Amino acid sequence: MEIRNEVKNFAKDVEKKKFVIRNATDSQRAKLEKLMKNPDKEIIIPEIPKEKDFSNAIPTFVRNVMGSSAGAGSGEFHVYRHLRRKEYARQKHMQEKTHKEQLDDDFQEKREQNRLDSEAKTAKKRAKRLKKKQKAKERGGKKSKIDTDKQENDNDEDESESEGERSGDKSEAETATEEQNEKANVNEKNEDEVAESNIEEN
Repeated sequence: MEIRNEVKNFAKDVEKKKFVIRNATDSQRAKLEKLMKNPDKEIIIPEIPKEKDFSNAIPTFVRNVMGSSAGAGSGEFHVYRHLRRKEYARQKHMQEKTHKEQLDDDFQEKREQNRLDSEAKTAKKRAKRLKKKQKAKERGGKKSKIDTDKQENDNDEDESESEGERSGDKSEAETATEEQNEKANVNEKNEDEVAESNIEEN
């Protein structure tokens, strides 16, 4: 049996799983992992390209105005082609500028219109909400008035009951005093009769 002192390379045995980008987050994660593998590496961020200014591309005063066949067959034809290319570039730049300004104006107008529409819509909703709130408040006020009327009626009933009880107490007291007076009168009459009978006997 042979014994070999060899280090097994497990990295080769294990198959590497290929990273599959399925959405934007996976793509962003892959880019970040690539950047973090070598953090010392400088990152070159490209500058925004500046727009070319073609206003000074062709001089305002051209001394030698050439036609399409003026420099044909001579050494001046390349000058004509160069001036023509600059003129075409200047006209293209002017057309793009006017188109861009038109788009900007349309965008500003559309945004202003959207702002006015949204303000009108919010004002309409606000008015509707305030109207609903006012109606609810009025209904609540009516309910509170009804409740106050009920409370006043209950208080009146309680007062009338208490007055009735007081009057009942008064009537009972009056009847008691009347009975006592009647008893006193009866006793006085009896005493008078007894006294008269004693006088007659004497």
